[in-house]
Amino acid sequence: MIDPFRTDLVPLAILGGIGTYAARALPLLAPGVDRLPAPVLTYLRLIGPAALGAIAAANIFVADGTFRVGPEAVAVITGAAIGRWRNSLLVGMAVSVVVVLALRATIAT
Repeated sequence: MIDPFRTDLVPLAILGGIGTYAARALPLLAPGVDRLPAPVLTYLRLIGPAALGAIAAANIFVADGTFRVGPEAVAVITGAAIGRWRNSLLVGMAVSVVVVLALRATIAT
């Protein structure tokens, strides 16, 4: 069982917070950042979603150090495809929730 009161990860959380704050505060703290080339601005704008996507993917597709595909993985792939097709994050998330609920209700994991 995992100890919910572990303190060895607190410095990592603080560093993550500082990094997130720096990425989000850059436009406020550095005047003229809007004059950067468009690819750089796009890169900076997509850092947060990319990091969150990597964390989510690691939690969904990897269990005990091995790759697995369960109901959550199927729901994420389906939701991402539908969300991209409809060009709507809300629709993709709603589809993911419905798919994972349906799969958990019908199959044993």
